Amino acid sequence: MNTIPQNTHLKVSEKLVGSVVSIEGDTAKVALEIIDEMVVDEFNLTHGGFVFGLADYAAMVAINEPTVVLGKAEVKFIKPVILNEKLTAIATISDNSNGKKITVSVTVVNAEEQLVFEGSFICFVLEKHILE
Repeated sequence: MNTIPQNTHLKVSEKLVGSVVSIEGDTAKVALEIIDEMVVDEFNLTHGGFVFGLADYAAMVAINEPTVVLGKAEVKFIKPVILNEKLTAIATISDNSNGKKITVSVTVVNAEEQLVFEGSFICFVLEKHILE
């Protein structure tokens, strides 16, 4: 249950990038279960883009502004992810010194609380929608 209403990325596919578990202060948690469409081979390895998408979505929700966009990301894939794994991204604003450029630290863990991904996302809150 969210303690703060979600104000961004309201039309995102929960199936592909996760569902919001909570938004509290400067932190958001988003959960994703890995499905068949995310698998790349006979070993059930998941394409890293889906894990990145989960982390990116969590960063956007932590900022929770309708016009937030990603500018840059530095990420590390730590452990392979496979079919049916349940992942949780925890995104926390780590620098909001000027209000428009915001840095968010994100970790992604599996159901066993093993770290599978971490990153730093530099995001921007624009005056209006990027396509306006």
